[in-house]
Amino acid sequence: MSNRYFSYRNGRLHASGVALERLAAEVGTPFYCYSADALEHGYRHFAAALKGLPATICYALKANSNQAVIATFAALGAGADVVSEGELRRALAAGVPAQKIVFAGVGKTAKELAAGLDAGIMQFNIESLSELKLLSEVAAARGVIAPVALRVNPDVDAGTHAKITTGRADTKFGIDAGEARAFLLANRDIPGIRIEGLAVHIGSQLTDIAPYRLAFERLIALYKDLRAAGLPLKRLDFGGGIGISYQHGPLTEEGGGEEIDTADARVDAYAGMVRELVEGLDAEFVFEPGRLLVGNAGMLVTRVLYLKDNGPRRFVIIDAAMNDLIRPSLYDAWHEIVPLKAPTPGAELRPVDVVGPVCESTDTFAKQRPLPPVAEGDLLAFSTAGAYAFVMASTYNSRPLAPEILVRGDRYAIVRPRMDYDTMIGQDRLPDWLEDAARQDRDAEKTGETRGAA
Repeated sequence: MSNRYFSYRNGRLHASGVALERLAAEVGTPFYCYSADALEHGYRHFAAALKGLPATICYALKANSNQAVIATFAALGAGADVVSEGELRRALAAGVPAQKIVFAGVGKTAKELAAGLDAGIMQFNIESLSELKLLSEVAAARGVIAPVALRVNPDVDAGTHAKITTGRADTKFGIDAGEARAFLLANRDIPGIRIEGLAVHIGSQLTDIAPYRLAFERLIALYKDLRAAGLPLKRLDFGGGIGISYQHGPLTEEGGGEEIDTADARVDAYAGMVRELVEGLDAEFVFEPGRLLVGNAGMLVTRVLYLKDNGPRRFVIIDAAMNDLIRPSLYDAWHEIVPLKAPTPGAELRPVDVVGPVCESTDTFAKQRPLPPVAEGDLLAFSTAGAYAFVMASTYNSRPLAPEILVRGDRYAIVRPRMDYDTMIGQDRLPDWLEDAARQDRDAEKTGETRGAA
């Protein structure tokens, strides 16, 4: 990894201007660290690439929903792409204007639809006739009109991991492109609904723009056809999904920026393709980047607990686990693993298995990964952990959620403290019959009796 926002300075790994060793000493491990400088760079470059287009950039909260991250983008003018009432509330609380919020997702409840209507959001991305009918009922009951875009499934293979592909006909998302025209024309006058646009999202972690071109061409053709048929559409939502690099070579001393620059170049190519396709088109545009903006802006820092040799195989057991970063277990995803102290030049690499403490064989981050010499107590970092890391974390094995740190220049702030055990256990409630039994045990202890004794 060579990244201008995460680099070695005098042999110590820094996030922007803050040494990660310093953070480890102050907050403990594991912890997530995000660079606000990297977040701002990513958003500004994306916005600059689209300059001149009537475009709204809606950050996809599902990638990283920390309030400080959302607020960083909101301060730059971003909207939000949300997929739940919780994300809607997060976006509003972080200062995202309601008129810049898109509510997506295939399974919105009546309560969630009502929350979006009450907030006055820009658009609901509708994915089925049943959802459209429910939204109509909820809107009519409130005496308001719901702005809607139909999510079209263009049956385009994004060429990415099967579990993050969303634009093929065999996925649960959207309305089949061949049926979308008839669907919209048949439901154009449904009460409480104003059909304003079309939407598409074909998957996540796309590093080739060819699938985008095919999907967008189909969407634009449908848009023109429906406009000609008298449907007053005004907006095209092109979704998100632009990928980033997870494998990008060794860290360097100050400078570099390889994967940031690669992402920038990919954005430029994407924006050029969009400009070509929408030339002369009477429409507004929505873009929903997520991972692109936050993935390279974060790291997960962990400490080596033990080294263990089983025959010729060496295991590096760390204090981070699959509940902190589930992508390797869930998707066989790759994350670079780097030491916080720069390795000695020419240090011999040894294949090791990097594993966590959770009682699951799947709690494995890397198998036979060549790493420089590692000792017990050393600090390591997983790169490209700004997206789909904390947001997918859990308290499995009753492990408290790790803290999140935001760095800007030489300053840092704890933007989510480490969960303590009292908070975690305190979320549980005992039923009255167990409370009564516990009370009887406490009373018996005071009298020296045993509950149930004659």
